[in-house]
Amino acid sequence: MKGCVYYNKRFAGILKKTEREYIFKYDKQYINDKNTKSISLSLPKSKRQFRSKFLFPFFYGLLTEGVTKQIQCRKLKIDENDYFTRLLKTAGQDTIGCITIKEEK
Repeated sequence: MKGCVYYNKRFAGILKKTEREYIFKYDKQYINDKNTKSISLSLPKSKRQFRSKFLFPFFYGLLTEGVTKQIQCRKLKIDENDYFTRLLKTAGQDTIGCITIKEEK
């Protein structure tokens, strides 16, 4: 599964989940543009891939909690513990802040 990460509607990179880990990689054009910013302090602009066994805290922070989480999961038929699918299905629009994530199909 993959998600396209956008910063203020500009394509910034790809977030993907493999069987073993999560990987985030900035887009080459985004990195080379001196006017673009890192999507977060914990994911500074870099040519390297960021890897984690858990969903990066920055992306986890984009997920809803409480009653809203329950409603989204019930409506979209998503396991409440499937953080990556929740992120792809719910962070594509109307997010708080400048980051959106759209599922790549």
